[in-house]
Amino acid sequence: MKPFINEAFEKAVNDYLSSKDYPESLLYNSFLTVVIRMLICIYGELDIINPYRTFNEKALDTNLMRFGASKEEIDNLKRLMDGYLKVERKNQVSIKTEINPYFVTVQKSLIDLFTLKRVNFGLSEGEDKKFFALLYTPGTSDFWKIAENYRNTDNPYEVAMYYQEKMEIKKEEEKEEEKDLLSFDIYKYFNVSIADLSQMNHEEVDNLNKEIYKSLDISENAINKDYLLNEKMRQIKIRRNAVTTGNGYVDILLVMSVIITTVMVVIIFGVLVF
Repeated sequence: MKPFINEAFEKAVNDYLSSKDYPESLLYNSFLTVVIRMLICIYGELDIINPYRTFNEKALDTNLMRFGASKEEIDNLKRLMDGYLKVERKNQVSIKTEINPYFVTVQKSLIDLFTLKRVNFGLSEGEDKKFFALLYTPGTSDFWKIAENYRNTDNPYEVAMYYQEKMEIKKEEEKEEEKDLLSFDIYKYFNVSIADLSQMNHEEVDNLNKEIYKSLDISENAINKDYLLNEKMRQIKIRRNAVTTGNGYVDILLVMSVIITTVMVVIIFGVLVF
């Protein structure tokens, strides 16, 4: 009968199911069984065992990709597991055993899957410690793991270092564009508080700035618009106290009306005099 996925995966699941009630047994702590335990740590037992029991590879792939892994990454893990088993079987009949190159690459593949879960969905408390304890590192208290790690690696710290490197990856958050703020004194004059500004995004602040320039009859394209703005505000402060309604946007309209009224008065006065 055709194995589920491949010989390595089927053996790993079978060994896990037959030994999970004996956590101190050699079989439960053998490499391929530990691989299944790591997958269960990432995805949960049902997502690994149910597809096996229903002989549904597509369901398994769907489960393994739900944290963001690609089909290629999942297929690669299957190939690596099968490669590990083939080398181990060769070592069993050889006088001189060789380092199993799949020992490290399988673990790195699992670390990548764990990282996708951590970055994209987050971890529950203690998940990271539970997963790291399953890896083959020099710091483990499991003598068998230490022996296997030294037997199958040139650098026994390689897996641990790879894990630490991946743990430094953080979720990429959208960087908010910086707000092009005017002097806070200007916003205060129009009764716009720092709290108001903190709740606005950069686009809303830009629109507010445009209204301020427009209300003071300053072109946004003017090279010296900042100087003109400061001069206008200085002159307004000299002429009178700030007029405020309690609403920053309404204050802009008020300032505009005051400026227009001032201009009209000047025009009318000029007509009467001359």
